[in-house]
Amino acid sequence: MNDREFDLVVFGATGFTGRLVAEAMARHGGGEGLRWALAGRSLARLKALAAELALPEGQPLIEADAADAPALQRLAARTRAVITTVGPYQLGGEPLLQACIAEGTHYLDLCGEPAWMAAMIRRHDAEARARGARIVFSCGFDSVPFDLGVLALQQLAQSHTGQPLAEVQSRVLVMKGGFSGGTAASLLATLEAVSRDPQAARDMADPFALVPGFRGPPQPAPSAATFDDFLGQWSAPFVMAPINTRNVHRTHALLGHPWGEGFVYGERMACGGGTEGELRARGLVRQDRLQNWVLGLSPGRALLRRFALPKPGEGPGPAAREAGRYEILASGAGADGRRHGLRVIGRRDPGYGATSRVIVACARTLLAQPARPGGLLTPGAALGLDALPELERLAELRFVPEPLAGPAD
Repeated sequence: MNDREFDLVVFGATGFTGRLVAEAMARHGGGEGLRWALAGRSLARLKALAAELALPEGQPLIEADAADAPALQRLAARTRAVITTVGPYQLGGEPLLQACIAEGTHYLDLCGEPAWMAAMIRRHDAEARARGARIVFSCGFDSVPFDLGVLALQQLAQSHTGQPLAEVQSRVLVMKGGFSGGTAASLLATLEAVSRDPQAARDMADPFALVPGFRGPPQPAPSAATFDDFLGQWSAPFVMAPINTRNVHRTHALLGHPWGEGFVYGERMACGGGTEGELRARGLVRQDRLQNWVLGLSPGRALLRRFALPKPGEGPGPAAREAGRYEILASGAGADGRRHGLRVIGRRDPGYGATSRVIVACARTLLAQPARPGGLLTPGAALGLDALPELERLAELRFVPEPLAGPAD
C-alpha cells in the first residue's frame, strides 16, 4: 500500500469532531512527510476549513458522501488508512467500513456503539482478515485510555510477579468535560436500535458481545452505589463502561486470552469518601436510573432530542475543551498479594479536546507499524503499547505506574 496517493484521509472533516481531528493533524500530526487529505460531502466546506486552518495551498481535498458507495470505494483505494468521524456509525458507517475492507485499507473510528460493532464483527471480520484491512474501533476517549491502561497494567504486573492479574478494576477519578451533539445522537440511535432489534438488545446486555462464541465468567454488575475498600471511596456506574468493558474483553480475546479465560474487568466512577461521597454516588445512581427510564420511552427520547440534548455539530467551545482533564486508576491484586496500579492521566476535555489528538496518535502509530494481520480490532489488539509514545507526544496522555500496595510475599 505504500504506493498509494495518501497515507491518511480524515473523513467527515467538516463536522464538529472532524474539524478538531483536522486541526490536530494540521498542528501536530501531519509532519515527517505524512501525505494526508481532508474528505467530506461538501467541497466548498472543505475549502473553507482548509483556509480556516491555514493549510498550504494545494492541500488535498476529497468530496465524498457517506451514502455514496462508489465514491467511498474510490476514496479508500487512494489511501493507506482512513480516520472517520461520521457518526452515529450505526446510521451510515457501514459503507465506508466495507469500502476500506474491499480495498485492504486500514480504518480508525471513534465508535462507542457496541451493538453496531458486534454486528460489524459478525458480518465483516472474516473478510477484513482475508484482505489485511485493520479496522480499529473506538480510538478516542472510549476506549484508548481504558483498553491500553489495562494492557499496560498487565505488563507491569507480569514484570513484577511473572503472572497476569486475574481481575482488573478501573476507577475514573477525574472527568471534566462537555457533551456534544454527536455523542447524544449516537446514544439515541443505540437506544432506538435496542428498542426494535432483539439482537441489539442482547448485545447491549452481554459483556462479551464483541467476542463471538466466547462466554467468560460473570462480570461486575454496574448498577449500585458501592464502597471501594482499596480507594477508600464510594463509586457509581460509569457512563462509558458499556463500551470500554466490551473492548477490553475483545482485546483480551484477540491476544489469545493471556490473562486467563476467567479474567474479570469492571469500571466505575469514583465519588469520594465519607457521607458526601456516598450521597454523590447514590445521587448518580438515581440520576442514571431516571435517565434510563426516560430514554427507554420513545416519547422521552423525542423530547430530549428536541429540547434538551445538543444537536449534531454542537459541542464544547475552545476554552472548555482546553480546561478539561481526566484521570483513571486501573488496579488489581497480584499473585504476590500486593496491589498493582497504573494511572492514566490526560489533559483537555476527554471527549473532544483529547479524543481528536488521541485518534491522530493512533493513526500515526498504525501507519508506522510493520504489516500485521487484518480484522475488526480494538486499539489494544491493533496497536498495543506501541501507541504510548505518540499518545504522550501528541495527546499528552500519560500512563504512570503506582507504587505497590499491600503485603509482599
